[in-house]
Amino acid sequence: MWVCGALWGARASAGLRRRLLPASGRRRPAAASYSASAEPSRVRALVYGHHGDPAKVVELKNLELAAVGGSDVHVKMLAAPINPSDINMIQGNYGLLPKLPAVGGNEGVGQVVAVGSSVTGVKPGDWVIPANAGLGTWRTEAVFSEEALIGVPNDIPLQSAATLGVNPCTAYRMLMDFEQLQPGDSVIQNASNSGVGQAVIQIAAALGLRTINVVRDRPDIQKLTDRLKNLGAEHVITEEELRKHEMKNFFKDVPQPRLALNCVGGKSSTELLRHLARGGTMVTYGGMAKQPVIASVSLLIFKDLKLRGFWLSQWKKDHSPEQFKGLILTLCDLIRQGQLTAPACSEVPLQDYQRALETSMQPFVSSKQILTM
Repeated sequence: MWVCGALWGARASAGLRRRLLPASGRRRPAAASYSASAEPSRVRALVYGHHGDPAKVVELKNLELAAVGGSDVHVKMLAAPINPSDINMIQGNYGLLPKLPAVGGNEGVGQVVAVGSSVTGVKPGDWVIPANAGLGTWRTEAVFSEEALIGVPNDIPLQSAATLGVNPCTAYRMLMDFEQLQPGDSVIQNASNSGVGQAVIQIAAALGLRTINVVRDRPDIQKLTDRLKNLGAEHVITEEELRKHEMKNFFKDVPQPRLALNCVGGKSSTELLRHLARGGTMVTYGGMAKQPVIASVSLLIFKDLKLRGFWLSQWKKDHSPEQFKGLILTLCDLIRQGQLTAPACSEVPLQDYQRALETSMQPFVSSKQILTM
């Protein structure tokens, strides 16, 4: 269903309208710009005015396009995924919340249409992704400041570019930053079918690491197992299998993992800890079960296990934009070499956003919803 009002409409006050215009383009004299296309177009965006159920609070609206200032970039969005963090942000349950009303979406890829006179890093025709969360990518086009964007090569698949800036970055940093892993070492993770999980499998395989991938049991478990193994997963086991006594025999043939990656919490994270090697680290980057991580006192004392957390937004704050750009280019090299592909995706037109939002919140969904503009 296409829910679209008139141009931003009488329902929004002038204050709200100004808030949705990028700060870089709020009602100031337009500087000279260099454009690939000067044709005017209607800007459509998925906007939420208060926190709540995404299927109820997100609306498709028309927005004004801000003027392109000297340091601004006019971007036509090409594709933008729906990630769990996007849902959490709309619900109000995230570590970074934009001022309301806000445009949804933290990730995606767009093509530069025009640039301001002082822009030097990108040019019309280039592909760009957000430098940080909260940019609002669920829209057809927008004017952003140059510093809010990072250029990416346009010789990689569109779905890979659209899903590059969050999950693969998180996977790579967790594999590199917490334990000094060597080829042949093992990594165990839950939520292995998630976007991060699929990226972990592929990047680990490229690094020569062995992965033990835990998933929830489901009717099509063999189909899922085959798909993850095709990505490079060495072992795929269910949460129920992980709790069985027979796992002791499993680790007679497989090295105990020194690194565990937890996106679930609750009992699942407790089981990951139980199978870690002495001195190992469990990194938590999500909490899908909405339950706390419970660590056995004996495991902490007698196995000297370490509990850490990872949030990509904080990593970006602690590192320079050049370091993030270097990370992106490293991942692009893996993509070109065929060692990193986008997660299974379903492309959904922007006007069908309600279906995409509802699907993204259903359990056992194996395909990431990608909004196309």
